[in-house]
Amino acid sequence: MDTPRPGRTAGDRQQAAVASDADFVVVANRLPVHLDTSDPDAPRWRRSPGGLVSALDPILRNRRGAWVGWAGTVTGGARPALPEQDIRLHPVPLAEDEYRDYYEGFSNTTLWPLFHDVVVPPDFDQAWWHSYLRVNQRFAQHTAGLAAPGATVWVQDYQLMLVPALLRALRPDVRIGFFLHIPFPPPELFLQLPWRSQIVDGLLGADLIGFQLPGGAQNFLQLVRRLHRGESVGRAPRSSLLGSVLVPGREVRVGAFPISVDTAGLEELARSEAVRERARQIRRQLGEHRRVMLGVDRLDYTKGIDQRLRAFEALLADGRASARDTVLVQIATPSRERVEHYRRQRARIEALVGQINGTFGQVGQVPVHYLHTTVGRSELAALYGAADVMLVTPLRDGMNLVAKEFVAARPDLGGALVLSEFAGAAHELTRALLVNPHHPAELSDVMAAALDQDPAEGRCRMRDLRRHVRERDVHHWARSFLTVLRAGGSGAVPSGSDDSPQAAVVA
Repeated sequence: MDTPRPGRTAGDRQQAAVASDADFVVVANRLPVHLDTSDPDAPRWRRSPGGLVSALDPILRNRRGAWVGWAGTVTGGARPALPEQDIRLHPVPLAEDEYRDYYEGFSNTTLWPLFHDVVVPPDFDQAWWHSYLRVNQRFAQHTAGLAAPGATVWVQDYQLMLVPALLRALRPDVRIGFFLHIPFPPPELFLQLPWRSQIVDGLLGADLIGFQLPGGAQNFLQLVRRLHRGESVGRAPRSSLLGSVLVPGREVRVGAFPISVDTAGLEELARSEAVRERARQIRRQLGEHRRVMLGVDRLDYTKGIDQRLRAFEALLADGRASARDTVLVQIATPSRERVEHYRRQRARIEALVGQINGTFGQVGQVPVHYLHTTVGRSELAALYGAADVMLVTPLRDGMNLVAKEFVAARPDLGGALVLSEFAGAAHELTRALLVNPHHPAELSDVMAAALDQDPAEGRCRMRDLRRHVRERDVHHWARSFLTVLRAGGSGAVPSGSDDSPQAAVVA
């Protein structure tokens, strides 16, 4: 891989003395635990919620598994020891400047906006790139020292796109999968990236590259053709595969594997008496006879929160809703608060909420309840259960699991789902009320239709949506990816293929 090779730091050389006996290794930016500092005198580690942890936990336990990731604190900061668990947690250290340049900089100010259709312009900074490379090298070195001979390694997401090739150079014996959780952009956008060839070569170190949707996989295959002048060879797709790339001595397979949620776990939680009572309490607090609309998002400029609020404002302005009969609850989870785009986004949203409430509210009754906070899993399930309309209207999203969580948490078949056409989930949840969030009038109209949806039609739609998320939950996602990864054997290509171009695309 044609990449600069900065000198190794002391942090790079810091390698834990562990046996190389993990048969299955997950490599992600974060460990599946987070440091709870709500009691500053007694901080403690807690298991992070989320489908990825739920899906991979049983596999890790059954296969002498390990999870490699950043612990969430920079080197030098005081923290308690990591908890003892059935799976090995292997922390990768980050210094403060690396967190700033690798994570806040290259990952979230360069790659994130570029991969989300340039909703805001990405910044291209050479120092950020060098930090991204250095941290990816460190992740690869830690993983190489942990994996057993012939182990399976599954690398996750855009923060670690160089790891597959770096790890292969260190450990050619292991099977390497990579999954991208966010969209992969069209070649015309990706080619803006000054380090485009290095990123693509990094991904091609994997045996299997997975994307959320077929469109992302096709974008990647087209990109490889353009960068490497590979020749397309027609072949019918099989299972989830869209094609493959021939590199010297190997075949890199490329496919679509839509991620999902822990449907059974969410349904069990939603059926619990505590959550059902909390949902009833939320309804009483908001007003027994008011229609409840709900938005739950990270505070991110890709999530369409501004457009959603303006569409609701239009409903209030034209009389199709009022503070007396309708309320919008918007949960905005804090996110990347040191990044300038995110600070400006928060200021815009909070000003807009104040404007709407100031114009259309009355004493004791405001149309928008806005919470800039993190919500626990049980409280979130109760909010889902209390909502008449769930608003999931991102401008661009790889999948958006909130849409699937809402469906899983409604065993009563209640509620309407308004879903952006530009969320990956829209390709599966076709019985939702789909909308173009870039079209203000259409968004207002679909929101109004959701509020007035016929109950019988709503139950029919929800029944179909629930059938899909039950059949294709997060465990199905993990099994389908790992089955294809294991089925690849050695990944070798037929003899004589070393004379092929550097990378040939097999469609």
